[in-house]
Amino acid sequence: MRLVFKAVAIALVLSGCTPGLWPQSTDGEWKALNQRFMKLYRAGNYDQAVDVAQKSLEIALMKGAPDHPDVATSLDNLAALYYTLGQYAQAEPLYTRAVAIWEKALGPEHPNVATSLNNLAALYAAQNQYGQAEVLYAWALVIREKALGPDHPDVAISLENLAVLYEATNRKKEALKLKARAEQILAIKR
Repeated sequence: MRLVFKAVAIALVLSGCTPGLWPQSTDGEWKALNQRFMKLYRAGNYDQAVDVAQKSLEIALMKGAPDHPDVATSLDNLAALYYTLGQYAQAEPLYTRAVAIWEKALGPEHPNVATSLNNLAALYAAQNQYGQAEVLYAWALVIREKALGPDHPDVAISLENLAVLYEATNRKKEALKLKARAEQILAIKR
């Protein structure tokens, strides 16, 4: 059974880069590649998207800052593709590295850390590694609540993902509580 989790993988792609840290020409090339990746990914052109994501990562790494947020974004992009293609063994180290970069660059309680943790948790859940997934989903939830507030839509995403995991592990009562809270948050935002 393949579980469907919201805001998997692609979420960090949208967070973009940190302007002003690299030369404008290289930064512009990286941004253009990132935008091209998004178009290809959304269109389902995964083979082309892999090539673009790899090139984006190469450019980010060439700048000599292996712990720059753009490297983390590029890693997440490539991992998202591998996840989508079912190539989990290739996706896992990329997500893990992205988490480490976000933690170092932005601090362990930044929302980007939570998003990468969410992505990695979804990868584990897709492989029925529910224990590992639960720990990461819970960690992402704590970060999001603290960084964004308890009523933020990203908190609802974390709650929903954890609820799906609880359903998959026959913890229906816990799942219902989380879903109800997520629905309450989303109703507030409408």
